[in-house]
Amino acid sequence: MSAGPMIDLTVDGKKVSVPAGTSVFDAARLNNIAIPTLCHQQNEKPVGVCRVCVVDVGARVFTASCVRPAEPGMVVSTNSERVKQARKTLVELLMTDHVSPCARERQSGDCELEALAKQNNLAHSRFAPQATRRGVDDSSMSIGVDFDACILCDRCIRGCDEIRENFVLGRMGKGETTRIAFDNNVPMGESSCVSCGECMVSCPTGALTNKVINQTAIAAPGSEPVSLEELNELPFFEGVSGTFLSLNRNAVVRRRFKRGEVICREGEYGSTAFYILEGEARVSIASPIAHVKTKGAVKRFLGKLSSRLTQRQSDVRDDETDQHWIHIDAPMDLSYENPVATLKAGDLFGEMTCMSLYPRSATVRAETDCTMLELLRNVLDIMQRNKNFRAQLDHSYRQRALDSHLRAVPIFAELTDEFIAGLRDKVELLRFSPGQVICRQGDHADSFYLVRIGFVKVSQTHLGGDMVLAYLSRGDYFGETGLLNGDVRTATCSALDHVEVVRISAADFAEMNRQFPEVRHQLELVERERTQMNRERLTALSSTPLDSFLKQGLMEAQSLLLLDLDSCTRCDACVRACADAHDGVTRLVREGLRFDHYLVATSCRQCLDPLCMVGCPVGSIRRRNSLEVIIEDWCIGCGLCADNCPYGNINMHPFNVFADVPGSSGKKKAVVKQKATSCDLCSEFAEPSCVYACPHDAAHRVNPRQFFAGLLQQSADKSLKD
Repeated sequence: MSAGPMIDLTVDGKKVSVPAGTSVFDAARLNNIAIPTLCHQQNEKPVGVCRVCVVDVGARVFTASCVRPAEPGMVVSTNSERVKQARKTLVELLMTDHVSPCARERQSGDCELEALAKQNNLAHSRFAPQATRRGVDDSSMSIGVDFDACILCDRCIRGCDEIRENFVLGRMGKGETTRIAFDNNVPMGESSCVSCGECMVSCPTGALTNKVINQTAIAAPGSEPVSLEELNELPFFEGVSGTFLSLNRNAVVRRRFKRGEVICREGEYGSTAFYILEGEARVSIASPIAHVKTKGAVKRFLGKLSSRLTQRQSDVRDDETDQHWIHIDAPMDLSYENPVATLKAGDLFGEMTCMSLYPRSATVRAETDCTMLELLRNVLDIMQRNKNFRAQLDHSYRQRALDSHLRAVPIFAELTDEFIAGLRDKVELLRFSPGQVICRQGDHADSFYLVRIGFVKVSQTHLGGDMVLAYLSRGDYFGETGLLNGDVRTATCSALDHVEVVRISAADFAEMNRQFPEVRHQLELVERERTQMNRERLTALSSTPLDSFLKQGLMEAQSLLLLDLDSCTRCDACVRACADAHDGVTRLVREGLRFDHYLVATSCRQCLDPLCMVGCPVGSIRRRNSLEVIIEDWCIGCGLCADNCPYGNINMHPFNVFADVPGSSGKKKAVVKQKATSCDLCSEFAEPSCVYACPHDAAHRVNPRQFFAGLLQQSADKSLKD
């Protein structure tokens, strides 16, 4: 209590004395007289917006007790019939647009508004709700937002601004369009929110709740729970609400690994990331660095071919990349010649697996005894939004990974150490949520981007709709076209999943081109190549009549295997020929979509929008310049591309290889490793084996735009004659 002057007043017939300046609400509270409220908390400045705390002080109208100072001789009534009826009406009005039960009521049964409604026997509201609902915002990994449960009490705003001083939340709109907004009315996941959880803890309803995910606890063998006190002591949880951290404490555990113990294996699916507290770990790729090569000779009716693993040096393929680095889900890249590196204390690995549920990109084994934190994505999101932790990760990336990241892009290989050192403190690391636009077609080109984590979709908008140009992953870049031409963006680039990019300003990009003319020359070659390729694709699309086959996805293909059902006898010679050509693993199934009397057999279509490329943890599946899909040597056999292909046209081919025996120097054992394979049209031969094998001339490889356009035109001409 204050040592200042005291004043006397009467509350519900009780004489009380309180320090001058005390609100009526606090005067009642200090004397054990409860006044209900929704917008007021003791640790926040009172604003009186909900009006539920109304009392009668003998004035013309009732007053909000949380903002009305007590006065000498004041007579206050907090529970008269008139006051209780007014309060009941206010609660009923608030319940009108409140979705009941809200998320908080469903999860924990303690929605403050619904509790007041029950006290006042308000099962339903007499008033008409708003015609349009405000909806939900599901963009944040850790906090769920339901605008329809929001009562505009401003507790979240004051928690964000006054308590945490983050200044992310505010009001927007007027009248019935008023709502809470993040930054300049962007989704929460795309805002500057640091996931401290103060808004969620402050919210009296289910408008802001702790996000319930499918897996809320880690049950790994040997895992140790981390107490709330220990979590609070970690620097990357500084500023996070204790209540919020307590709700998520089961989503982070301590793991201890002995030297030589495997932490995670390449190709395995997971949902967690690891942060090294102590010790070192070895990250490597165990799968053989080789691609599937089909060899043999055509003899008589069918040729017998065999598939084997072949290294790049022994078999140089057209348009094969000459990159010397393999991009993995860790702070560094692996050398193509020796795919091994060391992770140290303070390193975070497994971000892509944790945030987007992709397969592990590499095998990690404890090099020394290690202590790590294993995290689910809601906790990882909290860490990544923490300013101190972000600064630590950014510093580590600039010092350890920026140079290898740049040099992993072949055209930047000649950048000098001095130039990269000058870039260290100039580049920006930016995060984007799924669906968020990084740069938009038609905007001024002001930056060049390198993809660090995740996948970026590149698309162009035309009169007929959007055309997907490419999917970019770690090590790819974009934004050079507009900068080289001094023009606007020619495509829209957006985050397909959780993406981090390195932003290089236009000025630094121009300086790089000035100092390294060969880099500019290579960029210009790539820019012209991409522009020409996109122009050809657009011409092919716009010159083809769109009809029923567009709905079947055939328009996405560049090359189709068609079976003429009028000629086909279902002998399966084509399927057997494909299997014989590829060690018994067929890349053709005589099933699929039908158009007229043609069957589109299941084999790789070389799609214009290649979904198989999305999510590859090591970026080993890409396009040739001809748009043909190629699978690089460092495929780890996780099978994600096969799962992603909507037409079932990628197969996993097993191979017997010899691998090192853990803990036994020099010893090897036979193991089976998989590699992804797809139809390459038997490019080593005059024509595909399936077409060559067909005894009835029923199997044909065709360009769908030319073939179907001709059929549709014939059909149209026939209709006109009829």
